[in-house]
Amino acid sequence: MKLRRAAQDDVSGGVMPGQHWEEPIMSSNKPIDMHAVEVFVAVAEEGSMSGAAARMGISQSGVSQIIRQLEDELGVVLVNRTTRPLALTPFGIALRNRGAILNEEIANLKAQVVEAGQGIKPDLRIGLVDSFAATCGSVFTKHLLGKVSQLSIRTGLSPQQGEALLRRDLDLIVTSDALMDANDVVRYRLFSERYLVITPKDRPRSVRTVEDVRALANSLPIVRFNRNSQVGMQIERYLRRIELRMPIRLELDNADALTSMVAEGIGWAVTSPMCLLQGAAYASEVATHVVDNLGLERSLYLVARRDEYSAFFEDACDTAREVIETSFLPRLKAMGRGIEELITVGERNSHE
Repeated sequence: MKLRRAAQDDVSGGVMPGQHWEEPIMSSNKPIDMHAVEVFVAVAEEGSMSGAAARMGISQSGVSQIIRQLEDELGVVLVNRTTRPLALTPFGIALRNRGAILNEEIANLKAQVVEAGQGIKPDLRIGLVDSFAATCGSVFTKHLLGKVSQLSIRTGLSPQQGEALLRRDLDLIVTSDALMDANDVVRYRLFSERYLVITPKDRPRSVRTVEDVRALANSLPIVRFNRNSQVGMQIERYLRRIELRMPIRLELDNADALTSMVAEGIGWAVTSPMCLLQGAAYASEVATHVVDNLGLERSLYLVARRDEYSAFFEDACDTAREVIETSFLPRLKAMGRGIEELITVGERNSHE
């Protein structure tokens, strides 16, 4: 390996006027030694080889040798040894900044491995579809926090959550997309819910049949869920199936905004019990209609990659079911419209 150096740094870690550090010549793809990075970060933070040696519990000559070997491997000069205290070159500054973060991540990784052996779950990344996050997310999260060392929650549309799970960006998702085409996942149906129609409260006419829906569509504009959402796509397919083709005037990407638009009298909408609860602030200002033989429903699933976090998946299924039964359904019932009867809770131990 060859190392080209134009000049040493000044004490601030920068380059003296008229001097520059040339690009390193790299001759190896050997992985970087993380222990050496840890030692280098100690040198950078202590400002001396002796300080780093005391922190790391090794000799000063050992520290010096490790730093020189690291410089040889990287093909750059990391430390300006002509100043006191030691100053970092631009390469050294870059390695210190990133190396400190990597050292912290490795320390966390070690702790997680030890905790896993003691039955404590590691960090977990969970994706929640928006309607579940808004109505049940806080209670669900509260129950899970005692079972993991760290919990990261991401909310969004079901298609996005499913893609993130398959990319391994998430470990567990609550979604309306069951990922039936994915082979390496396990899923549990939390519940199914039949859709209903909501109209402005000042419209006294009931909507009980599909023909009533047709008549409604002829007299009032429809307020749509965004067609990029699982709910929006499902409703659009259904409307085409019953040959209701209405101009697209207004689309919304969340249920509380949709309910507020209907409450304002802008139009009518097809929604679900959970989405109606998400818009609870406006639900009292809309009329709800259960349509006979509407034939439109969705299910929410808990989905994870197969053979990963298996024991935790079982716990999460039990926790989610408890949240549905003790929090979600009672709140629907409290709305006093019989909407909770549109919910069918999933069977225990019915994993696919």
